[in-house]
Amino acid sequence: MASKAAPPTGARPSHTLYCSNLPDKLQKDDLKRALYMLFSVYGSILDIVALKTAKMRGQAHILFRDVSSSTQAMRSLQGFEFFGKEMKITYATTKSDTLAKLDGTYKQPPPPEAPAAAQPNSLQQSIFSGAPGASTAPGSTAPLAPPPTLDSTASAPAQTAGVKRPRDESDDEKEQEAPMDMDDEAMEESDEE
Repeated sequence: MASKAAPPTGARPSHTLYCSNLPDKLQKDDLKRALYMLFSVYGSILDIVALKTAKMRGQAHILFRDVSSSTQAMRSLQGFEFFGKEMKITYATTKSDTLAKLDGTYKQPPPPEAPAAAQPNSLQQSIFSGAPGASTAPGSTAPLAPPPTLDSTASAPAQTAGVKRPRDESDDEKEQEAPMDMDDEAMEESDEE
Protein backbone atom coordinates (compact mmCIF):
# COMPACT_ATOMS: atom_id res chain seq x y z
CA MET A 1 0.00 0.00 0.00
CA ALA A 2 1.12 3.62 0.34
CA SER A 3 4.26 4.30 2.32
CA LYS A 4 4.01 6.81 5.13
CA ALA A 5 6.88 9.29 5.00
CA ALA A 6 7.68 11.64 7.85
CA PRO A 7 6.91 15.32 7.26
CA PRO A 8 9.91 17.44 6.38
CA THR A 9 11.64 18.74 9.48
CA GLY A 10 12.79 22.08 8.00
CA ALA A 11 9.31 23.32 7.05
CA ARG A 12 7.42 25.54 9.46
CA PRO A 13 3.82 24.41 10.18
CA SER A 14 1.31 26.41 8.20
CA HIS A 15 -2.41 26.61 7.51
CA THR A 16 -1.73 25.84 3.84
CA LEU A 17 -0.56 22.50 2.49
CA TYR A 18 1.26 22.19 -0.82
CA CYS A 19 0.40 18.99 -2.66
CA SER A 20 2.41 17.81 -5.64
CA ASN A 21 2.52 14.76 -7.89
CA LEU A 22 -1.22 15.01 -8.51
CA PRO A 23 -2.81 13.60 -11.66
CA ASP A 24 -2.71 16.21 -14.40
CA LYS A 25 -5.27 14.52 -16.63
CA LEU A 26 -8.21 15.45 -14.37
CA GLN A 27 -10.30 18.50 -15.06
CA LYS A 28 -9.74 21.40 -12.64
CA ASP A 29 -13.21 21.21 -11.07
CA ASP A 30 -12.99 17.43 -10.65
CA LEU A 31 -9.55 17.73 -9.04
CA LYS A 32 -10.75 20.38 -6.60
CA ARG A 33 -13.81 18.33 -5.70
CA ALA A 34 -11.76 15.17 -5.13
CA LEU A 35 -9.20 17.03 -2.99
CA TYR A 36 -11.97 18.62 -0.95
CA MET A 37 -13.60 15.23 -0.30
CA LEU A 38 -10.26 13.72 0.70
CA PHE A 39 -8.98 16.55 2.94
CA SER A 40 -12.26 17.75 4.51
CA VAL A 41 -12.19 14.72 6.82
CA TYR A 42 -9.33 16.34 8.76
CA GLY A 43 -10.77 19.81 9.25
CA SER A 44 -12.51 22.80 7.79
CA ILE A 45 -11.13 23.81 4.38
CA LEU A 46 -11.18 27.50 3.45
CA ASP A 47 -9.79 27.32 -0.08
CA ILE A 48 -8.28 24.97 -2.65
CA VAL A 49 -6.12 26.43 -5.39
CA ALA A 50 -5.43 24.08 -8.29
CA LEU A 51 -4.26 25.62 -11.55
CA LYS A 52 -3.94 23.89 -14.92
CA THR A 53 -1.17 26.08 -16.32
CA ALA A 54 1.95 24.36 -17.61
CA LYS A 55 3.93 25.50 -14.57
CA MET A 56 1.33 24.53 -11.94
CA ARG A 57 -0.08 21.36 -13.48
CA GLY A 58 -0.20 18.47 -11.01
CA GLN A 59 0.01 20.74 -7.94
CA ALA A 60 -2.48 22.24 -5.49
CA HIS A 61 -2.62 24.37 -2.35
CA ILE A 62 -5.13 23.46 0.34
CA LEU A 63 -5.93 26.06 3.00
CA PHE A 64 -7.21 24.83 6.37
CA ARG A 65 -8.85 26.95 9.05
CA ASP A 66 -6.26 25.93 11.67
CA VAL A 67 -2.71 24.58 11.71
CA SER A 68 -3.55 21.44 13.71
CA SER A 69 -5.97 20.28 10.98
CA SER A 70 -3.36 20.81 8.25
CA THR A 71 -0.73 18.94 10.27
CA GLN A 72 -3.08 16.02 10.89
CA ALA A 73 -4.03 15.86 7.18
CA MET A 74 -0.40 15.98 6.09
CA ARG A 75 0.63 13.16 8.43
CA SER A 76 -2.30 10.98 7.41
CA LEU A 77 -2.22 11.53 3.64
CA GLN A 78 1.53 11.76 2.98
CA GLY A 79 2.29 9.21 0.24
CA PHE A 80 -1.42 8.48 -0.29
CA GLU A 81 -2.13 7.01 -3.73
CA PHE A 82 -4.44 9.55 -5.35
CA PHE A 83 -5.80 8.48 -8.75
CA GLY A 84 -2.82 6.20 -9.32
CA LYS A 85 -0.11 8.67 -8.21
CA GLU A 86 1.59 8.91 -4.83
CA MET A 87 0.84 12.34 -3.32
CA LYS A 88 3.65 14.43 -1.86
CA ILE A 89 2.53 16.93 0.78
CA THR A 90 4.51 19.73 2.45
CA TYR A 91 3.68 22.92 4.28
CA ALA A 92 3.40 25.93 1.99
CA THR A 93 6.33 28.34 2.27
CA THR A 94 4.29 31.55 1.93
CA LYS A 95 1.10 32.71 3.59
CA SER A 96 -2.06 32.31 1.53
CA ASP A 97 -3.69 35.49 0.19
CA THR A 98 -7.07 34.21 1.41
CA LEU A 99 -5.75 33.78 4.95
CA ALA A 100 -4.04 37.18 4.85
CA LYS A 101 -7.33 38.81 3.83
CA LEU A 102 -9.09 37.11 6.74
CA ASP A 103 -6.35 38.21 9.17
CA GLY A 104 -6.35 41.75 7.81
CA THR A 105 -2.63 41.56 6.90
CA TYR A 106 -3.10 41.37 3.14
CA LYS A 107 -1.03 43.83 1.14
CA GLN A 108 -1.85 44.48 -2.48
CA PRO A 109 1.13 43.58 -4.69
CA PRO A 110 2.66 46.56 -6.50
CA PRO A 111 1.75 46.92 -10.18
CA PRO A 112 4.32 45.45 -12.56
CA GLU A 113 6.95 47.90 -13.73
CA ALA A 114 7.14 49.00 -17.34
CA PRO A 115 9.63 47.02 -19.40
CA ALA A 116 13.05 48.60 -19.93
CA ALA A 117 12.48 48.85 -23.70
CA ALA A 118 9.58 51.26 -23.15
CA GLN A 119 11.73 53.77 -21.24
CA PRO A 120 13.24 56.39 -23.56
CA ASN A 121 17.01 56.56 -23.88
CA SER A 122 19.04 59.79 -24.09
CA LEU A 123 18.90 59.95 -27.91
CA GLN A 124 15.12 59.68 -27.91
CA GLN A 125 14.87 62.31 -25.19
CA SER A 126 17.04 64.75 -27.12
CA ILE A 127 14.95 64.30 -30.26
CA PHE A 128 11.51 64.37 -28.68
CA SER A 129 12.03 66.63 -25.67
CA GLY A 130 11.52 69.98 -27.48
CA ALA A 131 8.20 71.55 -28.30
CA PRO A 132 6.80 70.92 -31.76
CA GLY A 133 8.35 73.24 -34.31
CA ALA A 134 11.21 74.17 -31.98
CA SER A 135 13.79 72.55 -34.26
CA THR A 136 13.49 75.29 -36.96
CA ALA A 137 16.14 77.98 -37.27
CA PRO A 138 15.42 80.99 -35.05
CA GLY A 139 15.72 83.58 -37.87
CA SER A 140 13.42 81.82 -40.31
CA THR A 141 10.17 82.34 -38.46
CA ALA A 142 7.91 84.87 -40.13
CA PRO A 143 4.92 86.44 -38.42
CA LEU A 144 1.77 84.54 -39.10
CA ALA A 145 -1.11 86.10 -40.99
CA PRO A 146 -4.34 86.54 -39.05
CA PRO A 147 -6.76 83.66 -39.42
CA PRO A 148 -9.39 84.05 -42.11
CA THR A 149 -12.76 85.26 -40.93
CA LEU A 150 -16.07 83.98 -42.09
CA ASP A 151 -17.99 86.48 -44.16
CA SER A 152 -21.71 85.80 -44.09
CA THR A 153 -22.22 87.00 -47.65
CA ALA A 154 -19.35 84.99 -49.11
CA SER A 155 -20.22 81.79 -47.30
CA ALA A 156 -23.94 81.87 -48.24
CA PRO A 157 -24.78 79.10 -50.71
CA ALA A 158 -25.92 79.97 -54.17
CA GLN A 159 -29.65 80.11 -54.88
CA THR A 160 -29.46 76.91 -56.92
CA ALA A 161 -28.58 74.80 -53.93
CA GLY A 162 -31.39 72.43 -53.06
CA VAL A 163 -33.33 72.98 -56.34
CA LYS A 164 -33.93 69.90 -58.42
CA ARG A 165 -32.87 70.11 -62.03
CA PRO A 166 -35.78 69.66 -64.49
CA ARG A 167 -35.70 66.59 -66.66
CA ASP A 168 -35.04 67.20 -70.33
CA GLU A 169 -37.35 65.12 -72.47
CA SER A 170 -37.26 65.43 -76.20
CA ASP A 171 -40.24 64.96 -78.44
CA ASP A 172 -38.55 61.95 -80.05
CA GLU A 173 -38.57 60.01 -76.79
CA LYS A 174 -42.28 60.63 -76.26
CA GLU A 175 -43.15 59.30 -79.69
CA GLN A 176 -41.06 56.17 -79.33
CA GLU A 177 -43.19 54.66 -76.61
CA ALA A 178 -44.25 51.16 -77.58
CA PRO A 179 -47.99 50.66 -78.06
CA MET A 180 -49.64 47.91 -76.06
CA ASP A 181 -50.63 44.99 -78.26
CA MET A 182 -52.73 43.24 -75.71
CA ASP A 183 -56.41 43.94 -75.45
CA ASP A 184 -57.90 44.55 -72.07
CA GLU A 185 -60.89 42.38 -73.01
CA ALA A 186 -58.70 39.33 -73.53
CA MET A 187 -57.24 39.71 -70.07
CA GLU A 188 -60.65 40.04 -68.47
CA GLU A 189 -61.82 36.84 -70.13
CA SER A 190 -58.85 34.89 -68.84
CA ASP A 191 -59.53 36.03 -65.28
CA GLU A 192 -63.11 34.73 -65.30
CA GLU A 193 -62.15 31.12 -65.89
